[in-house]
This record gives sequence, C-alpha cells and structure tokens, in this order.
Amino acid sequence: MNMHISEFARMTNVSVRTLHYYDEIGLLKPSFVDERNSYRFYDEHCLERMQEILFYRELDFSLKEISMILSSPNYDKLTALKKQKHLLTLKKERLEQLIMALDGVMKGEELSMNVFDNSEFEKQREEYAKEAKERWGDTDAYKESVKKTSDYTTKKWNEVNSAMEGIVAEFAKCRKNGSAPDSTEAQIIVKKWQDFITKNYYTCTNEILAGLGEMYVADERFKSNIDRHGKGTAQFICDAIKAYCR
Repeated sequence: MNMHISEFARMTNVSVRTLHYYDEIGLLKPSFVDERNSYRFYDEHCLERMQEILFYRELDFSLKEISMILSSPNYDKLTALKKQKHLLTLKKERLEQLIMALDGVMKGEELSMNVFDNSEFEKQREEYAKEAKERWGDTDAYKESVKKTSDYTTKKWNEVNSAMEGIVAEFAKCRKNGSAPDSTEAQIIVKKWQDFITKNYYTCTNEILAGLGEMYVADERFKSNIDRHGKGTAQFICDAIKAYCR
C-alpha cells in the first residue's frame, strides 16, 4: 500500500504542509519519493508511525519530545502504547468529571473548583517527558542520533530494527549455548553491538556502552523487552558489556 501525500493527509487528518514539515525535521519520512516529480508516497509503516506521533500530540508532547522518544535505539513500542493508554485514561477521567460537573451546574448544584485540577495528568506527562529528556535530551549522542537518522526511510528503519533484533538474538543464543559473558563468543557480539549503535545512531563509547548495559537490567521495561528472547538475556548482555568495558 502506497498513498500519495494528499491521500495520506486526508486519512490522518493532518495537512500536506504538516507532512512536509515532519519530513523536513526527520520526524516522519515518506516511504519513497518519486525522483521524476518529487511526489512523496507513504505506506503502512508510515501510517503506524503517524499513529504514534498523533497519540503523543494528543497528550500535548512537543515535536522535539516526540522525536526524542521515537529516535531512541531502545524504543519499545508496546511499553510506549501502555504509557500512552495510562495518560489517555487520566485525560478521559478528567473530561468525564468536567461533564458531570456541567450536568450538576445545569441542575443548580454548587460547583467545586477541584474539578479543574489537572495536576495528576500533567505530573505523569511531565515525568514521561523528563525521563526521555534525561535519557537522550540535549546530549551530543542524541544530537548525533537525530542528525544521522533524519534521512532514514521506512525501509531503512525496518532494516535497522531487524538487525537490532538479530544481534539480541545472538546474545540469547550465546547464553543458551552455555557461553560465559566474558567468553570470546560473547565479547565478539558486544563489539558487534557497539559498532551497530555507532553506525546507525551515535558514537557509542565504552562509557556510553557501560551505561546502556546497566540500563538493560535496571529498567524493567527494557529488561522485559530484551528477555522476550529468553529469560536472563538482559542480564547476560549486561554482564558481557561489563567484561568488555573493564
């Protein structure tokens, strides 16, 4: 499925101008551009990414925050969807309270000003945005990642994500075969992982790599995602990275 930009704009209820801007800043690239007339075309993968963008926009995230989250090499879509659902549920509950308050006012009931309190939603949203900014924020690694990935097409993203899953699967197989984290086999994969990040995202120094290794087990979301390849894979990667960076 490939849609012309105008068709894609109608389907997603955004303007063509907005899609041009998203392309310009690297937030949403078309699946391909016709070299003869420069027409942009979008496929189902573009649609999926646009859905994620629109969810975040609905939750009042800035485009910079959205780019920061979606550009993360450790971005976990399922975890993100769960967080979005939680935030949207909070927003829904507040709207329901406002509607009930309006019904009460129309019946002559006294209105409590607490109904306008939106602090819980804002607190949760700000914590999520802060977490992303602290992890990627204005660091040199983030800036390099944004610059490097700005021209990635959907096909390129699919290739990168597939390669990433493949390396994690190699770690899982290595652990399952009984190799130790500091074994030659494991260390070769660690180097491959470091080179992969450097090539596709940002310069992955040993210091950054060590931090990533710790995060894979300290953050339950990343741990669960990695352990889809087999329980203990996240810990194995962490230990292998520690041995590599010593």
